[in-house]
Amino acid sequence: MENTTSDQKQPAGKKPKGRSIRRRSRELALQGIYQFLISGASAGEIKEGAMQCDEFNNVDPEFYENLLEGVLNDFAALEEDYRPFIDRDVTQLSPIERAILLIGAYELKNTVTPYRVVINEAVELDKTFGGADGFKYVNGVLDKLSGKLRAHEVNKK
Repeated sequence: MENTTSDQKQPAGKKPKGRSIRRRSRELALQGIYQFLISGASAGEIKEGAMQCDEFNNVDPEFYENLLEGVLNDFAALEEDYRPFIDRDVTQLSPIERAILLIGAYELKNTVTPYRVVINEAVELDKTFGGADGFKYVNGVLDKLSGKLRAHEVNKK
């Protein structure tokens, strides 16, 4: 997690330079879901650690918590949602791609965020944290999942 000095903290509600507050919320949620996948840490442990991080001052706490808890509470169902669109067992995915797919599946299933925004945000997360071409895989899987979960929106193109 990125550390910043206190003079770099943004006032509540202000957009940090570069990345939006929601993007930073997704990044922190990604780190927490990664921690869950690797160590089995609980949502409480993950949130406690995140709140101690300077980066937490640059996120939307409600959005972050909704993502983290939503993914962890609906973990198995979210994996079942995207399972038909992957070419291997979920345990064979890199933990980063797996966490990003979980976030994307959660957002497609439970938010009103436009599906193209969900996919773009997932791709950007993968470009930042994932392997060299992992973003292409994430894009393809979430695009197919969008057709299943948001057919009405996808068909409006």
